[in-house]
Amino acid sequence: MTSLLQDKIDDAIWIANSLFERGKTSGSTANMSFLHDGKVYISGTGTCFGTLSQQSFSVIDLDGNHLDGIKPSKEYPLHTLFYKHNPGVAAVIHTHSFYATLWSCYCRSGERNVIPNHTPYLRMKVGDIGTVAYAAPGSKELFQAFSQVLDDRRGYLLQNHGPVVGAADLFSAFYGLEELEESAHIAWELRNSGLTNIEDRSDLDF
Repeated sequence: MTSLLQDKIDDAIWIANSLFERGKTSGSTANMSFLHDGKVYISGTGTCFGTLSQQSFSVIDLDGNHLDGIKPSKEYPLHTLFYKHNPGVAAVIHTHSFYATLWSCYCRSGERNVIPNHTPYLRMKVGDIGTVAYAAPGSKELFQAFSQVLDDRRGYLLQNHGPVVGAADLFSAFYGLEELEESAHIAWELRNSGLTNIEDRSDLDF
């Protein structure tokens, strides 16, 4: 194993453990992947971010063919579709973090950006956040719905399901996912508080 591949695996394990320990994911509900030498290294089916190890990864190609390691997450097409559509994406993380998932149950599909720009940071780190119409997790219908909305955006909310973020590397995807969760939290709290939306504030220019 090359040192670069080992570094990527180490980063993936640290990120997974951090998300789990801080309650940003639970059980075996999340999955992550990264590209290396044209192959996709993705967390295996049934793996837990809290106990992810070097043996927890499956190796597949961009068409989903299993090359090495354990069985891949059943949601691997979310990852391969991202990689095929956007050459700038080399890492993808999908979780069921609380506030992003909560907002995914509330937001409407078809909008360019479903997270209000209450602060500038989500747009700075990820950009606009799209919505993927609900379909059962791991289903062909879900992957079809995802393929239909994929464009230049790097963050999406799967309706009634959770967030998925792609980026140039694992830590950029991690930072983007964290910002999406915080932005969804802020949006939810402001929605329930009745405070004026930031878009109505003429004194702030994002």
